[in-house]
Parts: sequence; C-alpha cells; structure tokens
Amino acid sequence: MTAEAFDPERDYPLGTRRPDLVATPGGTPLAEVTLDGLREGRVDAADLRATPETLLRQAAVAHAAGRAPLADNLARAAELARVPDDEILEIYTALRPHRSTEDDLLRWAARLEDAYGAHQTAAFVRGAIPVYSKRKLLLEPDRGRERASL
Repeated sequence: MTAEAFDPERDYPLGTRRPDLVATPGGTPLAEVTLDGLREGRVDAADLRATPETLLRQAAVAHAAGRAPLADNLARAAELARVPDDEILEIYTALRPHRSTEDDLLRWAARLEDAYGAHQTAAFVRGAIPVYSKRKLLLEPDRGRERASL
C-alpha cells in the first residue's frame, strides 16, 4: 500500500489493512516479525512490543467506533510505552491500596509528566486520589507501612 493517510474507520485492523503502518520499536516492519525471523535472530523479545504510534492509531480506531473508554486506555498505553518496565511496576505498586500517600501519588503524576510527557496517565493518577481518599485507601502519612518508592 502507498503512503496514504491513516483512516481509523477504513484501516482497521491495522495488521491486515495497513501493515505498512505497523513496525516494532526498533523499526522492523510487521511482515518481518515471524518465527523464522526470531530463529534467525532478526527479531527479539523487544520487537514484540507495541509502539506508541501503533497504540495511538488503535486509539483512533476505538474512538471512531464510539468506544471512548477503550480509546482513552490505548492513549495512556501509548504514553506508558515510553516508560521503563521497572518504573511501570513501581507506579502499579504505588497505586495499590495503602501503599502511597496523596503526596506520593502527586509526585508520581509529576514524574510521569516531566520525565515522559505522559499527561493523560498523570491525570489518571491524580484522579485516583479523591477516590482513594473517599474509600480510605491512601497510606496515612507517618504510618510505619512500606511505601512505594519514587
């Protein structure tokens, strides 16, 4: 297919209708992500990750189909694709009940924005604060429990 503009209604599923728009984080085209490519060392585990660009296109498809919550989740996933795995795990831990204070979560949100430009994900973390507060899921300051690191 030529370099036509992406159309989220016409081009779904991307892997079938627009494989020219799907590549690995290292730039390997989708057509080369095969078992033979894996066996021959042309593809590795890092190549099996979705790129932020592909996730944003999938978000556009979901939005065009009227599936706004799915589109929002995919847009946040696109942001998080740039965040190292160990930090993703730390953020996940910070969002577990009784692991973080309000200030801890605000610091995580600021880090997501400042270090990764992950504004939607930062808003999601900030949005958890009133819910956690209402449900008494925040860690109380100065309580001796283990806290999620920053």
